[in-house]
Amino acid sequence: MLRKTFSWFALPFLAWTIFLYGCGRDLGTAQGVADEFVDQHYVNFDLHKAKAYAVSLALDKVNEEIRLTAGQKIDASTQKPKINYRLLEKKEGERRASFLYEGTIQSDDGSSFTRKWLIAARKESDQWRVSNFTESD
Repeated sequence: MLRKTFSWFALPFLAWTIFLYGCGRDLGTAQGVADEFVDQHYVNFDLHKAKAYAVSLALDKVNEEIRLTAGQKIDASTQKPKINYRLLEKKEGERRASFLYEGTIQSDDGSSFTRKWLIAARKESDQWRVSNFTESD
């Protein structure tokens, strides 16, 4: 009886785990790391998580943003804009890559605007990391 109960409860958990694994991004690729950086930095406003994917100049920039926003509380009560983005262009090499994204930022009052984010990545010790990022209109 215990065996049947375990199987009954384990099956949905196993299916959910397979679904999540299939939908996750591959952080072993340049694009996976760039996408995750954009999500954490621009969509979730979580600079500390974005910092985990950054090196070099990108790391310096994120650290400066953390310093400048110290004391500013961003939590569930903070009104955040809705941000959607799409990849416009990518250039990938063996050890360097760049990705151009276009983000649409929508505020609660219904207004919106777009920004472009250029994310440069490089492979260090067999791990891809964001090495620089810039924002433009």
